[in-house]
Amino acid sequence: MPNDILSRRDIDFLLYDWLGVEDLTQRARYSDHSRETFDGVLDLCEQLAEKYFAPHNKLNDTREPTFDGSRVHVNPEVKRAFEAFAAADLIGMSMDYELGGAQLPVTVANAGFAWFHAANVSTAAYLMLTMANANLLATYGSTRDHELFVKPMLAGRFSGTMCLSEPQAGSSLADITTRAELTDGGHYRLFGSKMWISGGEHEITENIVHLVLARIAGAPAGVKGLSLFVVPKFLVDDDAAIGERNDVALGGLNHKMGYRGTTNTVLNFGDGTHRPYGSAGAVGYLVGQPNAGISYMFHMMNEARLGVGIGAVALGYTGYLKSVRYASERLQGRAAARKGVDDKPVPIIEHADVRRMLLTQKSYVEGALALALYCANLVDVRSSGADKKESAEATLLLDVLTPIAKSWPSQWCLAANDLAIQVHGGYGYTRDYDVEQHYRDNRLNPIHEGTHGIQSLDLLGRKVTQHDGASLALLSDRIAKTIDTATARGEELAHIAGQLGGRWTRLIEVTAKLVGEADRELALANSAIYLEAFGHLVIAWIWLELLLVSSSRDTDFYAGKVQAGRFFYRYELPRVDPQLELLESLDSTTVDMKAEWFS
Repeated sequence: MPNDILSRRDIDFLLYDWLGVEDLTQRARYSDHSRETFDGVLDLCEQLAEKYFAPHNKLNDTREPTFDGSRVHVNPEVKRAFEAFAAADLIGMSMDYELGGAQLPVTVANAGFAWFHAANVSTAAYLMLTMANANLLATYGSTRDHELFVKPMLAGRFSGTMCLSEPQAGSSLADITTRAELTDGGHYRLFGSKMWISGGEHEITENIVHLVLARIAGAPAGVKGLSLFVVPKFLVDDDAAIGERNDVALGGLNHKMGYRGTTNTVLNFGDGTHRPYGSAGAVGYLVGQPNAGISYMFHMMNEARLGVGIGAVALGYTGYLKSVRYASERLQGRAAARKGVDDKPVPIIEHADVRRMLLTQKSYVEGALALALYCANLVDVRSSGADKKESAEATLLLDVLTPIAKSWPSQWCLAANDLAIQVHGGYGYTRDYDVEQHYRDNRLNPIHEGTHGIQSLDLLGRKVTQHDGASLALLSDRIAKTIDTATARGEELAHIAGQLGGRWTRLIEVTAKLVGEADRELALANSAIYLEAFGHLVIAWIWLELLLVSSSRDTDFYAGKVQAGRFFYRYELPRVDPQLELLESLDSTTVDMKAEWFS
């Protein structure tokens, strides 16, 4: 019986009917796998999410981690879920065989991991960070790092974090002040504080591997002077056995509106609470080259941005499924065509406005899930292609789509959660139903891994112009090909394709004007609106792709796809018209506003 965590039918549609992931098995990297392998992993993820993650989702929300002055206490169910995931060899499911991974396509791994996001995003966060940490060290770390940190993380012995933000700097990484001092032993001692570190302290695993940005004495100012260090909670010997406590101390727990089961910490490095080898300062090991830390960290940050995006999708999707079930069971009111009091109440799904809210959710979450898996597929093409041109194109597309894949689901799948509450009516904002928690959990994602404002500045200020506009040009070419195919497929698809084509052309014209504006503050002032318009057009393209697959098939599932696609084009896509008009006008209202006028 289908559950309301995620739709396996939709995942199969996206993986096999649309993306054709079985074709990846023709590539050397994935040649050991098959449709049976992929299905087995997806089955396993669904089963583990139902058995070990979903049952304590509410517990995580109502009984968040506590600190008694010496230890952090986390619900024991979190540790059991983490261990079950690790015992199934899923932490390294997309990593190389040589490191102990299963070398699965990222597309399949991300689809499988979406079940855990949807079932219990707080517990899944520990795993997502660990996998991203391990991937970074697998790419840039030494053989020693692989043996002492990556392999224990893949085995579930160690977990991982990323330590970027500081209390005084926030997202402005150029202002990081944590310092690293080289010792005679060849390692470094770190001193400073980090803020908002998810998974930063707990006893779920034997050890926690912190990846920390810090400055070496004499380094250049700004982000070009940041280096990356491995700083474990406990030092390890040459066999990765646990040694003495490192000088990493918990400064306190942050208490958030969502993700309450994930510890969120202030960490103090080198405050003398612990003195490894008899001296103050957290022992750290340089990753790669000095002053290259920001480029290394972007590997983890970009993976985390895609992870946040698919997590936002999962939360929106499970809220959607639960609101469909509720609307199908809840009897209230009479059909509009029959208002006699003697008529029996009907399920609220029979009311047009409820169907509007459900269709809105469906168009958001299904479109966003497709985009997330499309981006994962680009990762696979990039890493497994023998053709350098193919890999380069996948990289260009991934660069320009990552801000969208992170921010669009974080905004619109959150809106889907809002509608799920509305569909539930008065019950929706009570804790007796899941949807209010899903909303609170998802509200963190517009901030996680870079706010909408940060993503929009990245998109408009860098991604659309990089490599002389090659990323945007390639995306335009892909969209044009989809439009051409749809135009040849019949009147309705041709009409829809025309709607997308005209607006995409308009976006390109507006982009040229913004990029060419000499006043950069004015050009970038409304970058968040640009991001939103760009994102809606990308999702419209994705929906056109899905319509091409679905329109010729005759089942309820495909009919639902077609109707959701129609809905997006008729109700959602027109949003971009006034946005593009505003952007083209180079409106200066926000720039002209003075700080003192807010008083």
